[in-house]
Amino acid sequence: MLPIHHINLRKRASKTLDPYPHPERLKNLIDKAVYAAALLTPVVTIPQAYQIFAVKSSAGVSVVSWICFASANIVWTIYGVVHKEKPIIISNIANFFINIVVIVAALMY
Repeated sequence: MLPIHHINLRKRASKTLDPYPHPERLKNLIDKAVYAAALLTPVVTIPQAYQIFAVKSSAGVSVVSWICFASANIVWTIYGVVHKEKPIIISNIANFFINIVVIVAALMY
């Protein structure tokens, strides 16, 4: 087994984390907006899945694109877990499952 050389560790500009919710009004608003986006992003994918099931046709739906989206969700989820970012984790796990539904529906029809 080869030894691993040059392992780089991420360094934070600040040694401490900012509190959540942040006491500054703008940062607090941004914190809430990120959580809202994390929750709403999967919701906007649901109409695509519904449309495929309702019409029973996946015409115009690229399965390869949705597989790429699902793959990207896996990478982003891992990133979120490593960096302990709940909005990234929540959003991408939800997106992954909805993307899988779209993929399965597109393959069925």
